[in-house]
Amino acid sequence: MSGHSKWASIKHKKGAADAKRGKIFTKLIREITVAARQGGGKQEANPRLRLGIQRAKDANMPQENIERAIKKGTGELEGVSYEDVTYEGYGPAGVAIMVEVLTDNKNRASGAIRNIFSKKGGNMAGSGSVSWIFEKKGYIVINKSAVDEEKLMDIVLEAGAEDLKTEETNYAITTGQGDFEKIKKAVEGNKIKIETAEITNVPKSTIRVTGENAKKVLSLVNELEDNDDVQNVYANFDIPDDVLKELE
Repeated sequence: MSGHSKWASIKHKKGAADAKRGKIFTKLIREITVAARQGGGKQEANPRLRLGIQRAKDANMPQENIERAIKKGTGELEGVSYEDVTYEGYGPAGVAIMVEVLTDNKNRASGAIRNIFSKKGGNMAGSGSVSWIFEKKGYIVINKSAVDEEKLMDIVLEAGAEDLKTEETNYAITTGQGDFEKIKKAVEGNKIKIETAEITNVPKSTIRVTGENAKKVLSLVNELEDNDDVQNVYANFDIPDDVLKELE
């Protein structure tokens, strides 16, 4: 879990930088469009859409962009049809990697993902090869400076959280999928700032990676995330804090 929390923090910082460049908007628009197409355009009845809109707002996406993406999903506006695809593989040091894609061209996406794995010292694997290593969970990261540990523990456990781990600079809260929004609201209701809040794939076990392999793994994951078709990348590495700081 510790490796996941560290990577979540890095992605949060990277996402903020990407948002400034507008790069993240394309991915968020796709997510909102597909969520609206699959579950309808009403937030209250569509958890995936609700989360996508919240992420878009966190990235300071204009409201008109959000509304346009929803209308493309519901068919009120003409739009491109995207497909959900998940690719699995291994990176350097045997790190398990799952790549979630939203694409209008599966052949293009598959070729691009395979090429990135190959170029960066990894390899694609068949469906189910690594997905069993991950569990779908709600995941909330809070900086230690935001709240006292005992107070946070009382709030989230009372709201139904599965676990709270204390790490070097953060608290990492794990929830069941169904309890995620309730626990997020409990935290926000106590005026506690959240760094990251998402439904994600959390690894059941991690592989400790150091030295050159750490650089190679992060390089592979970063290049996968930079691909326009890629929405999310999940990996089960655990890289020591001092190595991560060096590589950031």
